[in-house]
Amino acid sequence: MQWELQVFALLGIVFLLIFRYTPLLGIVIAFKDYSINAGFSTIFTSEWNNFAHFKEFFSYYLFPQIVRNTLALSVLKLIFTFPAPILLAILFSEMRCVPFRRIAQTISYLPNFISWILVYTIANAFLNVDKGLLQEIMMKLGLISSPIPFMTSPDLFVGSAVFWAVWKNTGWWAIIFMAAISGIDQGLYESAEMDGAGRLARIWHITLPGIKPAIAMVLILSIGGLLGGSMGGSNFDQSWIFGNRINNSASEIIQTYAFRMGLANGRFAFATAVDLVQSCISVTLILVSNFLVKKGTGEGLF
Repeated sequence: MQWELQVFALLGIVFLLIFRYTPLLGIVIAFKDYSINAGFSTIFTSEWNNFAHFKEFFSYYLFPQIVRNTLALSVLKLIFTFPAPILLAILFSEMRCVPFRRIAQTISYLPNFISWILVYTIANAFLNVDKGLLQEIMMKLGLISSPIPFMTSPDLFVGSAVFWAVWKNTGWWAIIFMAAISGIDQGLYESAEMDGAGRLARIWHITLPGIKPAIAMVLILSIGGLLGGSMGGSNFDQSWIFGNRINNSASEIIQTYAFRMGLANGRFAFATAVDLVQSCISVTLILVSNFLVKKGTGEGLF
């Protein structure tokens, strides 16, 4: 049986080499005057450009706005999407009615399997200024005098994106923490209860310390993937789908800008340089967050 397992492992390694590591060679075009019209073979023969693409990106007049939008969306999503699944997992673990808990868990998982296109469709049905269901309900109740432009206002874009990110991903990420909670020795809870510890005391002194390794791991990964959206789902998907010309001043982020430059304008070398900037920041965030979390809690990825 050993050789069959080795074959399966080898297939996985081959897959990673072909589709994950080999394409990394193309990063070199970020430092070259490469044009796709010149052909694939010119990737390694094009002239070096002395970091011209990076200089252009950093000197772009909308660079501060794009970075600000990226950080605002990423940081707020982390602040709200990180504790939400922890709280939800604890809530599920404290439920005594097993059938109701299973139904609630299933319902919380379902939004994760909905694409962002469908999430946008749902949001548009509820929040559109033209006969949006929620808009009409609030107007009939006298809560608002005119429709609120949730889908187009730059001022409301980030808040709306964070809300839908929490709704879509909280239940799915709660699975990790529920698994960690299930591994805690139940005898600890029984002993604490016999000593007179209340429910909140048991959560604070047993549950949270018991899932600390899981919290540390998820926090490091979340900070490392901060600019990409981490636990809140893809920043690109949200910004590209929910973004439009009206809210572009708030919805344009590094990823959507690189996408526009690469596909819309055919500037693949420049787009690669922009993405490489984000990747370098993400790697730095992983290293720093792992160091800080390991120093503070003793738990880390490496």
